[in-house]
Amino acid sequence: MKTIPALFKESVKKYPNNIILWENLNREYVGLTYIEAYQEVLYFAAGLLSLGIEKGDRIAIISEGRNQWLICDLGILFIGAVNVPLSVKIEEPTELKFRLSHADCVLIIASNVQIAKIKPILNQLPNVRYVMSLDKSITLEKGELLYSDVIEKGKDLLKKQPTIVEERLNTIEQSDLANICYTSGTTSDPKGIMLSHRNYITNVEQSLGLFQVYEHYKTLMILPWDHSFAHTVGLYSVISGGASIASIQKGKTPIEVLKNIGKNIKQVEPYFLLSVPALARNLRTNIEKVVIKKGKLAFGIYNTALFIAYKYNAEGFNKGKGWRCLLFPIYKIIDLLLFKKIRSNFGENMKFFVGGGALLDIDLQRFYYAIGIPMFQGYGLSEASPVISSNSEKCHKLGSSGKVATNLLLKICDSEGKELSIGEKGEIVIKGENVMLGYWKNPKSTEETIKDGWLYTGDMGYMDKDGYLFVLGRFKSLLIGSDGEKINPEGLEESFMQNSKYIEQCLLFNNQNHYTVMLLYPNASNIIKWLNHHKYLLHSKEATIAALKLMEEELLKFKASEKKEGLFSIRWFPSAIAILDEGFSENNHLMNSTMKIVRGKVIQRYEERIKYLYTPEAKLISNEKNIKAMEILLNVSIDKNA
Repeated sequence: MKTIPALFKESVKKYPNNIILWENLNREYVGLTYIEAYQEVLYFAAGLLSLGIEKGDRIAIISEGRNQWLICDLGILFIGAVNVPLSVKIEEPTELKFRLSHADCVLIIASNVQIAKIKPILNQLPNVRYVMSLDKSITLEKGELLYSDVIEKGKDLLKKQPTIVEERLNTIEQSDLANICYTSGTTSDPKGIMLSHRNYITNVEQSLGLFQVYEHYKTLMILPWDHSFAHTVGLYSVISGGASIASIQKGKTPIEVLKNIGKNIKQVEPYFLLSVPALARNLRTNIEKVVIKKGKLAFGIYNTALFIAYKYNAEGFNKGKGWRCLLFPIYKIIDLLLFKKIRSNFGENMKFFVGGGALLDIDLQRFYYAIGIPMFQGYGLSEASPVISSNSEKCHKLGSSGKVATNLLLKICDSEGKELSIGEKGEIVIKGENVMLGYWKNPKSTEETIKDGWLYTGDMGYMDKDGYLFVLGRFKSLLIGSDGEKINPEGLEESFMQNSKYIEQCLLFNNQNHYTVMLLYPNASNIIKWLNHHKYLLHSKEATIAALKLMEEELLKFKASEKKEGLFSIRWFPSAIAILDEGFSENNHLMNSTMKIVRGKVIQRYEERIKYLYTPEAKLISNEKNIKAMEILLNVSIDKNA
C-alpha cells in the first residue's frame, strides 16, 4: 500500500458499510459509509478530469471541516493532482495570494465564507482557471463552479468512459507529490512543504504503531482539517483503521462554531480527540467555570481531589507504585464521585486525547490524566508528515513527548552536528521515509534543513534513559505560538530594523505563549535628534516618556501602514516591548563573528525581562523598567556626544 488512494481503497474493501464521515445536518449527525464515500470520490475525480486537470496540477482547498473536504482531497489525489490545503484563519489578502500564486494553483475549492476572501485577489492569479464553491447558495460568476455540478460532470464522464479514473490512478507512484502544506512565515516568504504519497503512508504506519485505531472508533475533528497533525492522524490514520470522522457543526460565525464543540462532543461521543495546547486550556477553563459556579466549598473539594490524583498518578508510568498504592481507595472514591461526572461531558466512550502542535504544559497533562481522560503528548512537525513521537495508553511518561515512532531514526546533535549522549540537550534530528521531499521552489531552504537525508528540526530536546523524548523548545530561531503554528522571526525583525530609523536592533520571542514580545534596542542618536526637534529638555523625565511614546508609535506604523502591509501576519505583532539600554554585540557575546544575533544567549540573558513582558504592567510602554532603560540609553548617548 504505497499511495493514499490505495490506502483508502483497501479500507473501502475491508469496511464498506462502516461509517467514514459524520456531518451535522439539521442539528443531527448523518453518516456516510466507506462505499458511499468511495463512489462520490470517483465522481469528483472524474469531474476534475472533465475540467482538464492534469497529473501534478495544484488544487487549493480552503474550507471549514466537512464531508466534502475529504472527498475533494481524495478526488484530487485519485487523479494524481496535488492538494494545497490552506488555513481558513488566513485573513490577509497578501498571504492568501502568495500561497495560491507560489503553488501555481489552477483550481481553488472553497466554502462560501472563504470565497469572499478569494474574489478580491482573483484577477492577480492568472494561473487559476476555476473557483469551485462547496455551497449551493452562491451566485455564480465567470469561471466559478459548484461542487454539485462537478459531481454531475463526473457522472456523465464515467458513463462514457467507466475506467478513466482508474487509468489515471494507475499512473500514480509512491514518490509522486501529494500535498504542498505552507508553513507560517513572513508573508513574502512562507515555505511550501512537499509531502509525497509515501511520506504520508509511512507516517500513518508510524502513527498506528504508537496507538491503535479500531474500526468502532469515532473522532470529532476539532482541529482545522488543513492542519498537518489533523490531516495525517485525524483523517488518513482513522481511515486506515476503518473508523469514522465527524466534523464540527457549521456556524454563522467562528464564535458560533466554537460554541458547537461541547454540544457536538456529546452528540458524537468520540473515542479520542486530537488537541493542541490552546484547545486543552480552553476545555479545562470551561470545566472549572462550572465548578466555580457551585461555590467555594465545591471548588475547594475539586482542588483537593486533583491534588490527591496528581500524587497517585505521579508521571503515569509509575502510577500507584510504592507508597502511592495507599492512595488507591481514596482515588477510586474521588473518581466515582467527581471525575466521572466531569468525563460525562465528553460522552460515554472517550478514552484519551492525542496532543500535538506545541508542547503541552505538564500541569495540563496531569489534569487530564487525573480526570481519567489522558492527553498523550506527541511531537512532530509538518516537514516530518508530521508525527515523530508520542505517548500512548501502553507507554507514557508525563512531561515527555513519548517514544519515537517505528522505522524512524532520531539523534540529538550539538551545534556542530555531533551526536550527543543520553540526557544531553541538543537539536532533534531525524531520518525516515516520512521526511518531506523538500520545500516547493526553495532549494536553498531545503539544503539548509535536510542534510544527508537527515531533517534538522530546529527543536531542542534530549532522550532520557527510558527512551522517552523530551522537547524543550526552540533550538533555532523559530517562534512558536500557543496553537503550534511556527514562524521564522528573522524576516520580521529585519523589516522592523530596515524600515525604521529609530530601531537599531530587535528580537522577537514567543515560545508557546499567548502573544509575542520584543526586545528592542533603540537608535539613541536619532531619538535625540527627534527630541531636540520637538523642543524637549534632554535629561528630563518628560523627554524619556516622549521617547518611549515615539517607539510605540513607530511600531504601530507597521501594524497600520499600507506600505508595510504583507511584511508579517498580524498575529506575530509584539504585544509588549522591552527597551534595552545595551545592544547586541560581539563584546557582550550576544552576537557572533558573522554579526548574527545569538538568540539562545540573548534569551538566557534577558530571561527575567521576558517573563516580565508577560505581565499586565509590561504592556504599557512607559512601564518602570522601560523608563529606567531609556533614561540610561539617552544619558549615555548625550554624554558621549557632549
